[in-house]
Amino acid sequence: MSIRILLVDDHAVVRSGLQMIFEGEPELKVVGEAENAAGALENAQRLKPDVILMDIGLPDLSGIEATRRIKQACPECAVVALTIHEDQEYFFKMLEAGASGYVPKRAAPDELVNAIRTAAAGGVYLFPSLAKLLVKDFLSMAEERPSETLDGLTGREQEVLRWIADGLANTEIAERLSISPKTVGRHRENIMNKLNIHSRVDLVRYAIRKGIIKA
Repeated sequence: MSIRILLVDDHAVVRSGLQMIFEGEPELKVVGEAENAAGALENAQRLKPDVILMDIGLPDLSGIEATRRIKQACPECAVVALTIHEDQEYFFKMLEAGASGYVPKRAAPDELVNAIRTAAAGGVYLFPSLAKLLVKDFLSMAEERPSETLDGLTGREQEVLRWIADGLANTEIAERLSISPKTVGRHRENIMNKLNIHSRVDLVRYAIRKGIIKA
């Protein structure tokens, strides 16, 4: 099954370079391109790609705002940031806007391909050096807050939470736990309701703080 990709970058040479990378990956198919946020939103709604590679520095709106609007209009489209920015400010804003991945343009092609596959499968991909920022921020928040318990989560829900926080898609979690993806989806919904958590980023934050996954 192919993964349909929309490229969003205001530099034609970058889009051409990405096309060349994906030509060597049979399951990756570029179905459209955009050089600004308006074109990205229009093509996302028209083409319904599986993954959108999003630059942050677009000429009309930032990639952050473009991601937010796309996720509102097409929540099924996964967005992966591909950018020169590696600082904390852009990183967290893109995750909060709904991005499923964050990859610097200096990354190796195979890391970008891995990010696309992960996002298409419903997971979250963070480039290693940037994942450290996430962990550092979460641990800092843990020091400022009183300790919490896992009361309210069943043992199976704690298992599911750990795999979600590790970035696994529902189908992968189902295979590991020998349950159906539909059951995983119900567990995911129950976990978020019980913890009053509404995003994967906050779910990872909680899991690190509680020691469910290791920093």
